Amino acid sequence: MMTTKRSKSSGGFTFTEIMGTITVLTVAVLGASAYRYHATLHTRKADLQTTAARMASLLCETWRGASDPNTFDPVAYFGTELAIESMTIQEGPATPTGFEALGTYRIIAEGVDYRAGLFWRDVSVGLRALSVIVVWEWDPVNHPLGPSKYANQSFRLTTYVIN
Repeated sequence: MMTTKRSKSSGGFTFTEIMGTITVLTVAVLGASAYRYHATLHTRKADLQTTAARMASLLCETWRGASDPNTFDPVAYFGTELAIESMTIQEGPATPTGFEALGTYRIIAEGVDYRAGLFWRDVSVGLRALSVIVVWEWDPVNHPLGPSKYANQSFRLTTYVIN
């Protein structure tokens, strides 16, 4: 009678090795997914902030160049070139301390609701500060306007004119 010796699994993997490999691959896939998610999220935030900065610059410089800064009306000035409409003061950014509100406007750009507030104050005789604040992702029902909600969702630009 002939007996044969069995060798211990010489060419296969153990259950522990397979589970370790699956764990490493799972961590790698989850890490790559999280990286992609956060990269997309930060790109979206940067796009919103860039658009708000461009709006603030456009409004501020146009207001600065107006023949009479006291009667500047962006709705009449831009007409149909920009999706802009007048709003009440309560529907936009709060008036900064020491400033007077000229107006509040709703601007729709790329499907996003931006609110722009135009404010002014006389710094000294003959020198006036013109300030534009733009906030985005406006949701007054679920998130009333307040410093905590819009602290990271606003852009402010101030310029000066001689009057």
